[in-house]
Amino acid sequence: VQLQASGGGSVQAGGSLRLSCAVSGRTFSSYGMGWFRQVPGEEREFVAAISWSDTSTYYGVPAKGRFTISRENVKNTVYLQMNSLKPEDTAVYYCARRGDYSGSFFDRASYDYWGQGTEVTVSS
Repeated sequence: VQLQASGGGSVQAGGSLRLSCAVSGRTFSSYGMGWFRQVPGEEREFVAAISWSDTSTYYGVPAKGRFTISRENVKNTVYLQMNSLKPEDTAVYYCARRGDYSGSFFDRASYDYWGQGTEVTVSS
């Protein structure tokens, strides 16, 4: 299984970005997916997650009301639409596959495969 994140870049505060994560393999639709972010020197932080069936979504506090996670199972891709970006959203964003069906969507220990990360920089 390989995850390829893309869509990061540099934007001004208030702007938007859409991150994508393409996943190899035939079983994409069987797994929940998540996005995390990390700033150097800090722990990786939960951003958002979506169930395998696309019926449930979960958001971390910084993402609520501004970010939207979605997925297209036919394309093996999960997205993170980020609006109203703030300088504090600056981080490397990682997508991940939730391999532990019984684990919390919010806990990074529930995820078994990770993408390489895509960098987001928001300037004030």
